Amino acid sequence: MLSVEGITQMFGGLTALEDVSFSVEPRSITGIIGPNGAGKTTLFNIVTGLYTQTEGKVYLDKKNISFFEPETLAGLGLVRTFQNVELFGQMSVLENVMVGLHTKSKSGIFSCAFKLPGQIREEKIVREKAFRWLEFTGLVDEAGITADNLPFGKGRLLEIARTLAVEPQLILMDEPAAGLNSLETAQLAKLIQKIRQSGITIVLVEHDMELVMDVCDSIIVLNLGKLLAVGTPREIQENPAVIAAYLGEG
Repeated sequence: MLSVEGITQMFGGLTALEDVSFSVEPRSITGIIGPNGAGKTTLFNIVTGLYTQTEGKVYLDKKNISFFEPETLAGLGLVRTFQNVELFGQMSVLENVMVGLHTKSKSGIFSCAFKLPGQIREEKIVREKAFRWLEFTGLVDEAGITADNLPFGKGRLLEIARTLAVEPQLILMDEPAAGLNSLETAQLAKLIQKIRQSGITIVLVEHDMELVMDVCDSIIVLNLGKLLAVGTPREIQENPAVIAAYLGEG
């Protein structure tokens, strides 16, 4: 589903990533972990088109997407969430999810301005689809609330619901458990598994090791911008190089 080949990213004289390569299987959950400064978010920014890598290539389902813009990638089914929840605060929860469906709509400015019959029918379909994603993520009761009034944990769920509305092949989640309590993290784990069961591939950067070990099929470890290890959760837990990177030698 996703293949990263020889990715190197330099910022002036600083090498943030160096010759990183790995692949992600379809309908899998892959975790990317590593100490702070390992290059995890930089890698996400390259894959999702926010950064242009110094060297290397990125493939989505064998298609070279190395220099595609984020909006083009969304149209191809590659979307992401961010460390900081990014919502349209003054719009309702339902409207936020409807925004995620804009890549599927065809109505232009003219038909929207004059409320032509085709646009009215399309908006009804978009609204119905958005409600289904609110049901999927457990947010139906909050549909009419403005996003600014959501508690933080539900804001996380709303951001995920909006990415699901794009009907993606692949979702990249950047620290989805950050700021969540233990109950919310457990609910998030169930949702991640539910998303995978629907046929969507997931890659997540996460510092909550319990969540990573519980939900991931495979784990990629970065350290100081380099690929340190790839393996199953058990293999990563027992890898001496990974233990040393987190806890230090000896």
